[in-house]
Amino acid sequence: MGAPQWKNIYELSSEQIYKLEEAEEKMESMEINEAEKILLQLLEEDQNCIPFLNIIAHLNGRYLSDFETAIGYYDKVLNLEPDNAWARDERRRYRRYVSYD
Repeated sequence: MGAPQWKNIYELSSEQIYKLEEAEEKMESMEINEAEKILLQLLEEDQNCIPFLNIIAHLNGRYLSDFETAIGYYDKVLNLEPDNAWARDERRRYRRYVSYD
């Protein structure tokens, strides 16, 4: 396991960091089902973990074009951490593709 590529402000374990990096690598290599499986397992451990939620939202929005699901994950992030600029900006981006009747 290498050092994290980002600052660990959420006090994730080394194993969690490894799994997040593995999921991101799978996304980059278009192994989307495997990435999703890893992220869902991480969310089973901690359903309120901001990094887990942000990355699975990104997977749903960018790679699966499931904008409603992505927005739902970003909503959860913003409920937990209202000042999260990444989640706010990404949610705004995906809301453009979804009609709310």
